[in-house]
Amino acid sequence: MITHVKEYGKSSITADALDSFVPGTTVWILLALCLLASWYWYSNNSGTSLPLPPTPGVALPLVGHLYMLEKNPRRQFKRWADSLGSIFRLRLGSDTVMVLNTYDVIKEALVKQGKIFSDRKPGAFFVKYTQNHDRGVVHSSGENWREQRSTSLTILKDFGMGKNILAEKISEEVEIYVKELASTKGKPVDLKSITNISVSNVICSVIFGKRFEFTDPKFVRMMSLFNDVVRNASGTQILNFFPVLKYFPFDLFGANKLIRIVSELRLFVRNIVNEIRQTCDSDNVDSFVVAYLNEKKKKEEAGQQTYLDDVNLVRNIDNLFLAGTETTSTTILWSLVFVLQNPETQKKIYQEIKEHVGTERAPNMSDHASLTYLNAFIMEIQRMASLVPFSVPHLCNQDTVLDGFRIPKGSIIFPNLDSVLKDAKIWGDPENFRPERFLDEQGNLIKREELIPFSIGRRICLGESLAKMELFLFLSSMFQRFEFLPADGVSAPEVHEVFGGAVSPSLYEVRCIDRRI
Repeated sequence: MITHVKEYGKSSITADALDSFVPGTTVWILLALCLLASWYWYSNNSGTSLPLPPTPGVALPLVGHLYMLEKNPRRQFKRWADSLGSIFRLRLGSDTVMVLNTYDVIKEALVKQGKIFSDRKPGAFFVKYTQNHDRGVVHSSGENWREQRSTSLTILKDFGMGKNILAEKISEEVEIYVKELASTKGKPVDLKSITNISVSNVICSVIFGKRFEFTDPKFVRMMSLFNDVVRNASGTQILNFFPVLKYFPFDLFGANKLIRIVSELRLFVRNIVNEIRQTCDSDNVDSFVVAYLNEKKKKEEAGQQTYLDDVNLVRNIDNLFLAGTETTSTTILWSLVFVLQNPETQKKIYQEIKEHVGTERAPNMSDHASLTYLNAFIMEIQRMASLVPFSVPHLCNQDTVLDGFRIPKGSIIFPNLDSVLKDAKIWGDPENFRPERFLDEQGNLIKREELIPFSIGRRICLGESLAKMELFLFLSSMFQRFEFLPADGVSAPEVHEVFGGAVSPSLYEVRCIDRRI
């Protein structure tokens, strides 16, 4: 046998050593691979003959499929849905995520099996590190969630959800908003801030019973805090699956900063609630806060067990502000993007308003039925923008079966609303902006059940009715009073989507040309 001789000052191994080393190492590697394959097969097939949904690739130890995800995964999820089908599975950290990709499957899960898929993930980053984040309507589960939701819905309905009293409050804010637009005198302007503030003031009217002046220090601070939460929240989403990243140096993912902002916001809202408690007349129910406190007192005096308390009240206010403000104001901003890119739609909306409402008075909710093209336009904006493409994640609370696949208890559920709102089988030409798809040959409005921008089922957005009223009243008054033109008067701005808590348009400017001048 040939032997490699060790030279002075250098190391070498003999062929004998090599012969003994390689087979032993190979055995251990093969054994490890067999164990890994056995574990993978067992975890995918144990307990039932039904398979788990397919995955787009190999899940690595610790990180799972995170290494495959793009910064904005919308188009990536579409590619995976096209190749993998109605449900595909991801491993994110220690969590198994099921992405639902068709209307039928989403409806089956959230409506027909709604009891199984209505919980939220316990132990998420926000729940663990921001105080009481699992309270309120959006992130709670079980009996607490059921009581918070039923109480909040009852209050909003009694307070005027879908009725004239709430429409009047929105119209008051719309009038002020229109005056602000007129004050720009046709100069190029970014409307994001003023739109966000105006929509927030509607929520203030509902929750606190009053609107604030735009310069009110208390209102300015509150808006700043809410905006900071929205801006910083998207960067911390990864911590829901890898909470250990919170401890990385230099607050790399903004976790500690967000915790400080949320804590200050909660204290701020709590102080406002205490002010209302001390000065309100319980017989004059003029706000969500007063109505909630009255219901809490009623149940306590009757000796009923209740989850209604100050902690849940503050979290409900957070939920209503963040959901109600961001989605509505962002939809308005997307509306202007699409009319700048499709100027003929603006002409049709204005002609319809001119014919059915005129120009002497502001539109109101009694005009809703007659402004069918405007309603179709709003529906198409909601479909195209798809502001919250993956909804808010749900939790599967027991083993179940969905579309022939096994869904284990504890799986995180992503309803991929994009897969419905952009489905060619449903819409024909989903990438084209075409409000007429919601009108029949006689010009009557077509209500499509597949239009689900607010999701569906038990967890459907609490503020859906409020958002629809706001969009109709804001946009009808805006298009009645102004013609919106590109900043340069010629070319529509190049706008791209900013993926975050809600998918918003990048910053752009628009000219508001007053039709009365």
